[in-house]
Amino acid sequence: MRSEDKIRAGARPWLAEGEQVLAAFVARPRGWTQGVAGSIHAGAGQQGAAHAAAEAASFRLGSPMALAITDRRLLSLSMGAQVGMGVGGGVKDLLGEAPLSAVDAIEVKRLLVGKVVTVTIRGNSFKLEVGAGANTKGVVAAFEQRRLAA
Repeated sequence: MRSEDKIRAGARPWLAEGEQVLAAFVARPRGWTQGVAGSIHAGAGQQGAAHAAAEAASFRLGSPMALAITDRRLLSLSMGAQVGMGVGGGVKDLLGEAPLSAVDAIEVKRLLVGKVVTVTIRGNSFKLEVGAGANTKGVVAAFEQRRLAA
């Protein structure tokens, strides 16, 4: 099962009646890869900055986590670690939520073999690391469509 399908299924307990996940991807706070690759202090600093900015926006991050956009909200969901070959990686809990009206921007930039997603909520920006195959375009497109409709 694809990660996005697992997120859609796993998010159901935290969705309001009629609410649906439009797009989602698995992410970690910016700096996680750097910390694992050996630059622990630089990675920890970046992760700390991401967590602090998210907290200032009343939004919590996890590692790993899913960033999911619904027709009403932006959600962060804690996820189990993926073992590989589609095993593991299910949704565990709702960490944070923000109504789409509070989300200022979701921007994506390529970074070597992955992507950096900058999310701005209530004027506070934080960065996430995302794998190259993640559906970042789907999340951005769903956000833009909802913003234009509002």
